[in-house]
Amino acid sequence: MTVYIDPPTWPGHGRLWSHLVSDVSYDELHRFAAELAVPRRAFERDHYDLPAHRYADAVRAGAVRVSSREVVRLLTEAGLRRRKGRRTPPGH
Repeated sequence: MTVYIDPPTWPGHGRLWSHLVSDVSYDELHRFAAELAVPRRAFERDHYDLPAHRYADAVRAGAVRVSSREVVRLLTEAGLRRRKGRRTPPGH
């Protein structure tokens, strides 16, 4: 299982956030997030939003550090990229 995380540089709600993604499947991503006790509500279209204070936890659990640009490339090449405004299938 390989999941990827970008640096916590995305501002929101008074914090900085990272994006946690898989280049294999959403199921793989959901399993990894569940192992970290990341709530499912943190899943947005094609990634989990992870607050900066959880970044090191994800890396210790095996997430590979990549740039934000690399996150987009990985999702796109895997066919898992879901842009805003596109309908997300139920259960994902």
